[in-house]
Amino acid sequence: MFSIKKLGAIGRTYRHLNRYQRILRVLFKYGFNDLVDRLHIDQYLESGLQMINRKPREQIARLSRPERLRLVFEELGPTFIKLGQLLSTRPDLIPAEYLDELARLQDEVPPFSLAEVHAIFREELGRSPDEVFHYFDAEPLAAASIGQVHRARLDSGAEVVVKVQRPDIENVIAVDLEILAHLAGLMEQYLEEVQGHRPTAIVQEFARSLSREIDFAVELANVQRFARQFKNNAAIHVPLVYPELSTPRVLVMEYVLGIKASMAGQLREQGYDLPLIAERGATLVMEQIFVHGFFHADPHPGNLFILPDNVVCFIDFGQMGRLSRKDREDFTDLVLDLVAGDERTVVEGVLKVTVQLGEVDRESLGRDLGGLVDLYLYRPLGELEAGRILQDLLDLVTRHKLTFKPAFYQMMKALSTGEGVGLMLDPKLELIRLARPFMRRIRLERMRPARLAEEIARTGSGYLQLLRELPEELRTILRQLRGGRMRIEFEHRGLQALGAALDRVSNRIAFAIVLAALIVGSSLIVLSDIPPHWHDIPVIGLLGFLVAGIMGFWLLLSIIRHGRM
Repeated sequence: MFSIKKLGAIGRTYRHLNRYQRILRVLFKYGFNDLVDRLHIDQYLESGLQMINRKPREQIARLSRPERLRLVFEELGPTFIKLGQLLSTRPDLIPAEYLDELARLQDEVPPFSLAEVHAIFREELGRSPDEVFHYFDAEPLAAASIGQVHRARLDSGAEVVVKVQRPDIENVIAVDLEILAHLAGLMEQYLEEVQGHRPTAIVQEFARSLSREIDFAVELANVQRFARQFKNNAAIHVPLVYPELSTPRVLVMEYVLGIKASMAGQLREQGYDLPLIAERGATLVMEQIFVHGFFHADPHPGNLFILPDNVVCFIDFGQMGRLSRKDREDFTDLVLDLVAGDERTVVEGVLKVTVQLGEVDRESLGRDLGGLVDLYLYRPLGELEAGRILQDLLDLVTRHKLTFKPAFYQMMKALSTGEGVGLMLDPKLELIRLARPFMRRIRLERMRPARLAEEIARTGSGYLQLLRELPEELRTILRQLRGGRMRIEFEHRGLQALGAALDRVSNRIAFAIVLAALIVGSSLIVLSDIPPHWHDIPVIGLLGFLVAGIMGFWLLLSIIRHGRM
């Protein structure tokens, strides 16, 4: 797990300064000067900004702002590409034109060298790939920002793929995340329009997600859990993994020889049953979400292979979503009430699965939800698209200053993507029809006597624990009051800019004192006529005046640059 430091400390070390300046150069290159100025980043990187060219080239300036933002993320590398991909699934955070553009982000980078692959193997497994495998392909199958994949063969003859983490990627991402946390703090301080979206919380959640994604030990555990979920299901194949050959930076798993789900023409030519595959894939996505609460969060066509006998195989388990039982129940209630046209319960259902970002007008929310209910209530089931319903629901909650919990965005992305793949294979696919049995099962499960007894016992146990602890907690408070040791902690917000300003002032004062000392010292040396000389002027004194002149010019430039004398 990455550790994000306090925001005020970011940008003050050499490694952060270098990367920060790189980020600023890219922002200026693509015409985001206004954002840099509004965030007052000059207060933190005063000396670095003066040397950066702020004017974008003409051909870049002609691009739309969403296009330029996508190019910024692509140029800044893995952390920002992953952030852009996250934002592309969050219509509550950015406008639609940005969503479409960020969805085009390309995570393609040149592969790293075979020598670096060997070095990582020796660090992780104590042996080179040639010693671990009977055969290891030096040319990678694919390369991305986090790692690259090679084909290999075990001594047993089993064909495998080997995923190797990119060198130093953890340090690169750690620095980027600390800078992003700092920028998020500045956004909360200076950009009123984003304050309600809690940028700092978004960066923290992103850091947790990214730390899991780059840890191949986590991906290994994901595959093993996924395999347990479907161990008795012949409609799905989960790749075999090799824990004894895997580490947090190396993952070895079965090589799957199949046809990508996106290649509908090839599947049809080879006699595959496309409607059956579409229904199986959609049903498997439903089972992951509504039965297990642990699901593949990115089931796009490139991550789905079709094997003989119309068997579906998921690959790439770095991004997995998790839903608690309560989350599944709340979302099920919302969707079923929405489709059934129960306006009264739909409002409560929306409030259960969302977080309020501001004052919510319940009456207005109810009217809009009623309109959404009317839109779908009398339409044939075959005309209902889950992706369209979810998008309308997302747009509605965003308008009313609400946001879904992060897990729900992953779930909705998985449902929408899964439905898109299914419709590509079978345009007659009805995801809502396939989802209803799973949702009804959740409702029936909640009403089982054993489940009700479990809920009552859990609630009663919680209250009993509270009653047990209450007397001691009250005694502790009274003792602290009596002894004058009761403390109330206050959190000062918005002081980062003041701290930075004080730092800047103190730095200038120190700079000016050194400058004055140089001038006085050089004057004394000149008056004392201390050799050696150059044109009858003491060289040391002349050098002192030269350094003082450069320092004075730099100080004056800094003051003029910021418009503060």
